[in-house]
Amino acid sequence: MEVIIKPIVTEKMTKAGDTLNKYGFIVNKEVNKLQIKKAVEEMYNVTVETVNTMRYGGEVKTRYTKGGVVTGRTNAYKKAVVTLAEGNKIDFYSNI
Repeated sequence: MEVIIKPIVTEKMTKAGDTLNKYGFIVNKEVNKLQIKKAVEEMYNVTVETVNTMRYGGEVKTRYTKGGVVTGRTNAYKKAVVTLAEGNKIDFYSNI
């Protein structure tokens, strides 16, 4: 089972990484905090202090087109914000 789906690379999370040493990830909805901690430590060779998780429900979106109203729904997902120990850092751009 894949634990980490992708990192969150936004302006807000980049600033949190630089100032507060916190990094965000989109994770599988079924995993818990201990599994997230283990996966981040193995993947990036860092020490994780805390893991905070949030669940986001799917959002209903409506578009008005020439063919009429199109209604759809975005996917639900789970987000994890990981705080690293002092002196550890994750560089998402190192292997591009």
